[in-house]
Amino acid sequence: MRVAGHPVTFFYKRQHDRVIQATVLVICYIMKLMLVDHLLAPSTPELYDFLTDYLRERRHVLQIAALAEITYAGRAMSTAEAGDVIIMIKPDGCFMVHTSRGVKPMNWQPTTDDIYVQLEDDLLILSAERYKPHELVRVTLYDPALVQTIALQNDTSLMLQGSEADMRVALKQNPHVIEEGLIMLDEELPTSVGDIDLYGRDKDGHFVIMELKRGKATQDAVHQLERYVSAVKQQLTNEHVRGIIVAPDVTQPAMKQLNEKQLEFCRVTALPAFTPVDLQPALFE
Repeated sequence: MRVAGHPVTFFYKRQHDRVIQATVLVICYIMKLMLVDHLLAPSTPELYDFLTDYLRERRHVLQIAALAEITYAGRAMSTAEAGDVIIMIKPDGCFMVHTSRGVKPMNWQPTTDDIYVQLEDDLLILSAERYKPHELVRVTLYDPALVQTIALQNDTSLMLQGSEADMRVALKQNPHVIEEGLIMLDEELPTSVGDIDLYGRDKDGHFVIMELKRGKATQDAVHQLERYVSAVKQQLTNEHVRGIIVAPDVTQPAMKQLNEKQLEFCRVTALPAFTPVDLQPALFE
């Protein structure tokens, strides 16, 4: 029996083909919107000009697929033999080198102070440098296959499930998620500048002020934490007081301010299991 030639089957096949064609068109349209520029198998001068133009403004995500050698100098020294890699640079200065295996990059700089390109002995060198502490990733590009810039319009950020009250209860019951040896002393502790989310002592006996954020922490959170730490220090003049922002992520300017003010950041991307607490008892219990 010729099932493939049946009129009904043929009709559905035509409808299926139309769906596939429409899907391909949508993907191409999206890629047209996202893909800013690209070069296939660029020569060294072409790639140098492309990267020089990109690094002037660095508005988009850059990707390079190439045969390359990677060297790192900083807290240690390492050299990776030449191999196929994908290099990614993000507008915020994040620099990553990926191989064909694993989730983690082979080399990366989460923050950089300078990214620059040089020509040395007819070879193109792409460098990502951090000043304090000094770290340098140098990528020698031997055989670039593709370079492209992509515009990612939606800056999405991770938001923890549950309310801020849930986050406070979960971390109070599981302080080890923030730091081993941490003991919680109080929550929503009133001060002259507002209520501290969580208040505890670390394993060395130092007081710890914790400011919790369900989403990406910004400079406002840093200012808030700094006020809490200052208020507590005024009451405990002879005690060392630490301040920690606990959140799934933090903006680069906020992280810079934390470092400058000797405050800390703890990344929590999922809440641990916890026992819910009734904030208000029922009237007739």
